[in-house]
Amino acid sequence: MVVRAPADMPDDELNRIIEKLKARLEKKLAKEALSDRALDQRARLLNKRYFKGKLKWKQIRWVSNQNRRFGSCSPRSGTIRISHRVGSLPQFVQDYVIVHELAHLLEPNHSPAFWKLVNRYPLTERAIGYLIALGLNEEDDSPAP
Repeated sequence: MVVRAPADMPDDELNRIIEKLKARLEKKLAKEALSDRALDQRARLLNKRYFKGKLKWKQIRWVSNQNRRFGSCSPRSGTIRISHRVGSLPQFVQDYVIVHELAHLLEPNHSPAFWKLVNRYPLTERAIGYLIALGLNEEDDSPAP
């Protein structure tokens, strides 16, 4: 990355701008490395394995604008979005996030019925533990005791 700036710009201001530009560039490159087609294929496999292939969605894709969530699902429109941050996590954690969002197609909340669906994925507890250990767990997405 090459940055040009006025010679009289204070270093602290320039460093702040460079860090912002660097973060935006890294985010863009990470998103480009992820394949929506591969994500859809993985979701179809998990749908078949844990939901008997009954779930339908219009679109599942990677997004780079979810920094506080791992994913989101809009059951009415059939749209599922998975944060690009998930793409760098181990496959079993990615699968958990996908299963979690797929379950929202049937249960749009975090009720016991929802968690019963999510827990069809045998590594749910392990994946949640992994996210907690990284300090990345989402409070409202943790299973009720």
